[in-house]
Amino acid sequence: MSGIGVRKNDFVIVTSGKEKGKKGKILKVARDKNRVIIEKVNFIKKHQKPASAQKQGGIVEKEGQIHASNVMLFCEKCNKGVRFRRQRLDDGNVVRLCAGCGESFD
Repeated sequence: MSGIGVRKNDFVIVTSGKEKGKKGKILKVARDKNRVIIEKVNFIKKHQKPASAQKQGGIVEKEGQIHASNVMLFCEKCNKGVRFRRQRLDDGNVVRLCAGCGESFD
């Protein structure tokens, strides 16, 4: 388990910053920097050089990173961002549960 608490393909909500309130799926987690990239959230413009004769250069929009402390797991049942707790099952696996309703995220 990581110290971040969120993983790739988790559905999260942004809790602070200019993108506050937006929801999306995590595309990438950078554990060394404690940052995540969320689908269709925090777009940045990147100036890109043409790589070859076929690939065109220009200004490209893509998702930027957000610090992991600014996102929370989104519980569909509670319909809000929630804290979670970990529980070890009888077979030894660890699952993440919503602290409010007990719904499993894994």
